[in-house]
Amino acid sequence: MAKYGEGDKRWIVEERADGTNVHNWHWAERDCLEWSRARLSSLLAGLTVLDGEGGLTLRTVALDKLDGEAYVNIRKGKVIPGYELSLTLSWEAEAAAAASESGAVKVAGAAEVPYLADENADEDPELRVTVRGDETPLARRAKDAFLARGKPMVLEKIREFVAAMAKGGPAKDELESKKTPAKVAPAAPGAAPAKKEEVVAPAPAAEKKKAKGKDKEGFKTIEMTEKFYCRSKDIYEILMDENRWKGFTQSNARISREVGGEFSLFDGSITGINEELQEGKLIAQKWRFGSWPDGLYSSVRLTFDEPESGVTIIKLKQTDVPEEDKYGNSTVVENTERGWRELIFQRIRGVFGFGI
Repeated sequence: MAKYGEGDKRWIVEERADGTNVHNWHWAERDCLEWSRARLSSLLAGLTVLDGEGGLTLRTVALDKLDGEAYVNIRKGKVIPGYELSLTLSWEAEAAAAASESGAVKVAGAAEVPYLADENADEDPELRVTVRGDETPLARRAKDAFLARGKPMVLEKIREFVAAMAKGGPAKDELESKKTPAKVAPAAPGAAPAKKEEVVAPAPAAEKKKAKGKDKEGFKTIEMTEKFYCRSKDIYEILMDENRWKGFTQSNARISREVGGEFSLFDGSITGINEELQEGKLIAQKWRFGSWPDGLYSSVRLTFDEPESGVTIIKLKQTDVPEEDKYGNSTVVENTERGWRELIFQRIRGVFGFGI
C-alpha cells in the first residue's frame, strides 16, 4: 500500500513535461460562450423573412443579447456539450404607406428564446415574438408574419447551432486534427511479403456466448428498479391512461390500450407501438424520440411485481437506445434515463401520492 500523500503510481496519470494532454485522457473543458455568440449572430442576423410579399419587407437585424453559459467537455475524443442560454434577436418590418406623404412606415420588434439548453437538445425551444412600441395594425401584421414565416427560419438556425455544439463547437477542428491515420511500417528492402494469417471463424456457440449481455455498437441499455406504494393495477392504469398522462406530465398524450396500437407522449416527442400488454403485470413497447435517426426504435419492457399488498416494484429495461441522435448529440442515453426517473416515475409519486 502506498504511503499517505504518495498515491499509487499504477492509478495516476502523470503530468507530461511538455504539458500534452495525451488522447484527452484528462477532462478538457473549452469555454464556448463567445464562440456561441459569434455563431448565433452569424446564423440569425440579417435573415430575410419577407421580401416585399404583400407590400411588406421583414428581416432580422442583430443578436441583441446572449446570456448564460456554454462549454464543451472532451475526454478521450468523446464530446459532451453543456449550455444554458437565453437570447434576444431584433427584427424590423417596413411597408409602403398607401396615400401617405411620409413614405414607408417601419415597425420593430424582438424574438426571444428564454431557455436554450443541452438537456432539451432534441426539442425546439420556446420562441416569443414581441413588438416594440404601439400595437398598430401594421405592427400586428408584422408580428403575425414573423410567427408564420420567421419563427421556422429562426428555429432551423438554432438547430444548426445545437448540431455544431454536439460536434465539439470551437474544439471540432482540434479534434479532427488529432485523428491522424495510423502509420504502416514500410517493409524492409528485399523482404518477402508478409504471409496472411489464416483466420479461423469462431464456433457458433462460442460466438453467441461472446455476444451475450453486450450492447450493439452505438447503442446502450437502460435498466432501473422503482418502488411505489400502491397496487400494481393502479400504476399500470396510470401508465396506460392518456388523461392521467396529461395530468402528471402537463403535456398532450394519445395512448392506445390495444396490442399493436400506437401511442404519442410529451406533445409527440415520444412515439411508439404496444407489443405486449398484461394488466398489472407487463407493458412491452417499441419506443422512440422524434430526434432519433428515422426508423430507429428501442424496446421498452416494464414489469410489475407486487411482493406485498400495496407495494409495487417496477423493473424497466430499455434496449437499443442510440448513443447519439440525428443531430449528433451524445447525451441521448443520459437524457432518456433522467426522463424516466424525473419526468415519469417521480411525478407519478408526487401527483398520485405513491410515496418517495
